[in-house]
Amino acid sequence: MAGDPALARESELPAGAILSVSALNRSVRDLLEHRLPLAWVAGEISNFLQARSGHLYFSLKDSAAQVRCVMFRSRGMLLDWEPRDGMQVEVRALVTLYEARGDFQLNVEYMRPAGLGALYEAFLRLRDRLEREGLFDPLTKRPLPAYPRAIGVVTSKAAAALRDVLTTLRRRNPAIPVIVYPTAVQGEAAPAEIVAALAHAGRRAECDVLILCRGGGSIEDLRAFNDERVARAVRASPIPVVVGVGHETDFTIADFAADVRAPTPTAAAELASPPRDELLARIGILAGRLRRCVERDLETRMQAVDQFSRRLIHPGRRLEAQGALVAQLSTRLAQAVARALDRQGWVVRDLVGRSRRHLPPLAMLSLHAGQLGERLAAASGRQLVEGAARVDALARSLSHLDPRAVLERGYSIVRGETGRIVRRSAEVASGDRVDITFAEGTASARVERSG
Repeated sequence: MAGDPALARESELPAGAILSVSALNRSVRDLLEHRLPLAWVAGEISNFLQARSGHLYFSLKDSAAQVRCVMFRSRGMLLDWEPRDGMQVEVRALVTLYEARGDFQLNVEYMRPAGLGALYEAFLRLRDRLEREGLFDPLTKRPLPAYPRAIGVVTSKAAAALRDVLTTLRRRNPAIPVIVYPTAVQGEAAPAEIVAALAHAGRRAECDVLILCRGGGSIEDLRAFNDERVARAVRASPIPVVVGVGHETDFTIADFAADVRAPTPTAAAELASPPRDELLARIGILAGRLRRCVERDLETRMQAVDQFSRRLIHPGRRLEAQGALVAQLSTRLAQAVARALDRQGWVVRDLVGRSRRHLPPLAMLSLHAGQLGERLAAASGRQLVEGAARVDALARSLSHLDPRAVLERGYSIVRGETGRIVRRSAEVASGDRVDITFAEGTASARVERSG
């Protein structure tokens, strides 16, 4: 192989020469680029990243090995499709060495899809099977509580996602307690630990919503969240679950099984926690409405009290009104009697005149007139006596309505602490103070026993 022109650089290194690291790396790079100037390489994309500069960085791997790759922005802009982790691709690349770090890599000139990776195909098969089973049915998804009493976070204690979630929850509503259920989120043991953490949170029932989260990564890194056991544990959780895994473009089986899927862990924290400032503003609005309602109710009740007070008549005033009515009735009775006597007198005089015209016997008429006069006087007397008796009866009836007369007979009036009259023993309790009004004077007392 020493005569192969592709390995011509191999003989340029003088024997026994001492090289710097830079010279060594440059020589190795030249050797690689001349040995394999351009080659087609097939493999599965892993750890894909598009830098702000527009360059594409990723690893290309198969079942036994992997190699780092870079596709510069000028070449990446020519792609009419979007590379993603797990995709099988074919790249035409220059085999080289990145001198600054001594990393073996491929400088990709062109890339085309070669089919989906095994992990991605398994992901699609599991997703389709669980969807047919109804595990992702939107009708089974539970709404998140508007005002959670506590929020649980299921993730690794060392995960950067945990810090992002805690920072977001503290910023939005520091009054909500946060309980962390630690678990591995990567590795062979991660699915079982996630299932156990979800079950543990469900048994303790100390949270109203759970956040299952971790940061971004390759499809291998997110393998635990594409596990069927984790998906079923999310659906079996008695507490609503928000899943925020990776970046906005990352989708896992756990995302489809979750009650709510968030594009990032930070977004999951925002979905699970109500903003404190908005709640305070809402409380202020409700407090204003309540204050106005109370003020209107008080004004209405005060107006009703004023109306009732105008209709309320003191017992003394009522007695005065009844006495005035009795006096008025007595006057009207006397006037009626006088009118009756006057009418009877006219009748008598008319009879006398008629008698005189017919020349009846004067002696007989005189005797009869005397008798009629006596009967009239007797009848008038009886009417006056009966009228006076009725007036006395009315006066006696009214006297029974006078509270002072009742008090004079030995009764008293008991009022409670609010000033209302106590009519039943059930209206007071032992230890209550009461005010007692007698016919003369008042007194205060404390109830020793009520029954």
